[in-house]
Amino acid sequence: MTAASTFPAWIYDGSPIPDPLGHGERAVTFLKRLRHPASTAPGRALQLHDWQERIVRRIYGPRHADGSRIVKTVLLLLPRGNRKTSLAAALALLHLFGPETRPAGQVIFAACDREQASIGFKEAANIIREDRRLLNAVTIRDAFNSKKQITFGRNGSTLTALASDGGAAHGLTPSFTLIDEIHAWRGRDLWEAIKSGQAKTDDTLMVIATTAGRGSEGLAADLFGYAVKVAAGEIVNPEFLPVLFMAEPGDDWQDEAVWQRVNPGLAHGFPSLSGLRALAKEAEGNPAELASFRQFNLNIWQANSRDPLFDLAAYDARRFDDDPADLDGLPAYVGVDMSVSGDLTAVAIAFRHADGQITLRARVFVPEDGLRERSARDGAPYRRWADDGLITLCPGPIIDNAMVEDHVRELCAAHEVQELAFDPHLARVVMQHLHDDGLPVFAFPQRPLTMGVAAGDLERIVTGRLIRHDGCPVLRHHFGNVVTSRNPTTGLVRMHKANTASRIDAAVASAMAVSRAVTAHNTRSRYASPEVPGLVML
Repeated sequence: MTAASTFPAWIYDGSPIPDPLGHGERAVTFLKRLRHPASTAPGRALQLHDWQERIVRRIYGPRHADGSRIVKTVLLLLPRGNRKTSLAAALALLHLFGPETRPAGQVIFAACDREQASIGFKEAANIIREDRRLLNAVTIRDAFNSKKQITFGRNGSTLTALASDGGAAHGLTPSFTLIDEIHAWRGRDLWEAIKSGQAKTDDTLMVIATTAGRGSEGLAADLFGYAVKVAAGEIVNPEFLPVLFMAEPGDDWQDEAVWQRVNPGLAHGFPSLSGLRALAKEAEGNPAELASFRQFNLNIWQANSRDPLFDLAAYDARRFDDDPADLDGLPAYVGVDMSVSGDLTAVAIAFRHADGQITLRARVFVPEDGLRERSARDGAPYRRWADDGLITLCPGPIIDNAMVEDHVRELCAAHEVQELAFDPHLARVVMQHLHDDGLPVFAFPQRPLTMGVAAGDLERIVTGRLIRHDGCPVLRHHFGNVVTSRNPTTGLVRMHKANTASRIDAAVASAMAVSRAVTAHNTRSRYASPEVPGLVML
């Protein structure tokens, strides 16, 4: 581990956890008195393992001088199968009728949809049903297709299941909120309603229990990024407790010691070690299965696509801070993905080095009108990227092809451009203008055969560790959105997007540019070399 490790070592090091008022101890005592239908302990007692107990003590023990809880938000990042739902449900009961209850308190289970929200709710209800004393003290409403709610009769506190796809629930004043699998949430309405509701009362607690998600933008990615900075010590915030069980950069995904560290339940038989071994075996040589294994079993935040063209970790490892002068004189190949209506346009340039490595750069053009709405829809921070000089904004609602054409001319003036690859279907006018000026225009129809070959070339260059790039977040975002399908007969790869909001224009342009850098170089005639005098006729 490095000094900046985000691993929660405090869970295992035996270090003292402050508990000046005994709230941590009473929380642990309450939880251990609950019963769970799946428990193998005597009397079906809820099994609170050492690592879980340390987390509970760390949440409820530390207090301010006035007795209020220091921790206000917990991000509990656990891989699948580590029983985070059981722990979260038990904590909810701690606030519903346990020592953390308050008169008319609102306990909220919030998830991406009603089905997911009902999972945590059902877990809490099943724990209650194991103890007749608890069952007699509450009213459970869980009829099919109706509002799920548990009411504690003694003080009127309630536990309610809500879904992020059901619209905002205004008027909330939650004392405890479980945010379940936030990476799957749609929009921010319910999140904002909960956050604003928490501000109405003192000493609230939010527990975000989730596996790793996908993508680098949006609510879940923002929370995860913040939690990583707190865990690494870059941000000091005692009110935010990150508990991040995830593989770290440099970890070998096939190393079972890594699995043991990332999955704290493995030491107690959950999840199944043999099951993990089977999943890891399936992931060998299968990018889609590997991405799933990394996300759900090692908790590594992934790209947006579940069927990626290549492993983004291999791509990320090839970032270089090259001097632009190092590209001078190298043969360069440009790929252009033109737009329809208000879509994006992307221009990529691939420089071929003498040893076969390829340096890739890209520029994306975005219409400026409706930029805020476009950012929300696409999940991309266009304004920030524009301010950082990473994209070009075109005034108006559509792409100005003249601006694209000017950029291509600038590339040709600055570099040794061998080909300008366009799909004639959308670029005939631009192609004609450039051709008339003597520039090396190349027709590259975006048909299944040509793009299948291009995608395969790009995949091989990245997987073979021959790609070089500068870490541009725009290009990475587009690569992360690529979804692939493979023809079982021909082996050709089809690049497409999972939904209409996913943008892959820079990935398409890059495939065109890289493919031409590979293909044009490999198919150049031997007799074009100045070292070969030519054919000899006898």
